[in-house]
Amino acid sequence: MLASADGKIAGSVSGGCVESATALEIEAAIERGTPKLVTFGVSNERAWEVGLACGGTIKVFVEPNIKPEILAAARGKGDEVVASIIAGAGLGESVRVLEHGRIEGRFSGSLPTDTLGEAAASALRRESSSSHTFETEDGPVTIFFEVFARRPRLVVFGAGQIAAALVPLAKALGYHTIVADGRKAFLDQDRFPDADDLILAWPEEAFDRIGLDSSCYVCLLSHDPKFDEPALQVALRSPARYVGAIGSKKTQVVRRERLRQSGLSDEQVARLRGPIGLDLGGRQPAEIGLAILAEMTAVRYGGLTARDSATGR
Repeated sequence: MLASADGKIAGSVSGGCVESATALEIEAAIERGTPKLVTFGVSNERAWEVGLACGGTIKVFVEPNIKPEILAAARGKGDEVVASIIAGAGLGESVRVLEHGRIEGRFSGSLPTDTLGEAAASALRRESSSSHTFETEDGPVTIFFEVFARRPRLVVFGAGQIAAALVPLAKALGYHTIVADGRKAFLDQDRFPDADDLILAWPEEAFDRIGLDSSCYVCLLSHDPKFDEPALQVALRSPARYVGAIGSKKTQVVRRERLRQSGLSDEQVARLRGPIGLDLGGRQPAEIGLAILAEMTAVRYGGLTARDSATGR
């Protein structure tokens, strides 16, 4: 949440119940020029009396200005974390933790660099900002790890009805959407008005042009082995976060065996999500698209699916 000294507010920290109080704390921080960790708390009984649905405690770290580390991370490509001391020695200091745990900047105290990098990497993998308290020579120090994740990319090969239903759903959740197909008749802008990119190419060429990385969620929806299996050869060897392919359970068994025979390891084959999507019971293209996006969301944020429970993932 941002607030200015003249009363302008953007964003939110609680959905409404402490916004006014937080704005006043920001105004005070601007006046004194120093940060502060503020705690707001109310009992369930008191919450009902003042018209809130429930009680609880929220801690808000208030700063007098926007730090250059935050601006640099927000303007960057993502895949980094800003680590800020919100309690203890060095209050208000920040560093950027970039890819592979590289730290840009330094804290004035004796914080363990390796542990700091590991905690930041863990938050980035979960795409979830979090705080952690470290024991140091100067006493306990609490650090808030603010995640700036790279924008996820939905990569669909097979421009059929399911793809047409999936793309706008993914777009609404912030995905950069890419649809590829080797068949020109299927790859029509009128069918995919929400797609960010349409690529007319066979799987290997399409994936090479896209550059599959850890931000990619690959969905193979052509339902044709001559397209899907060459695509899987590439996708399962790549760092893509999610790889799913349409097809029945029987088809998946045969497909996995052919992938092993082609040289993929058991570990690579085990990455395949197939039949693609969670088993929500739906059969219409939009329902299947919803099931696929639900599984992608679970993979993205570490949610547990029924398939994960059965396979021990």
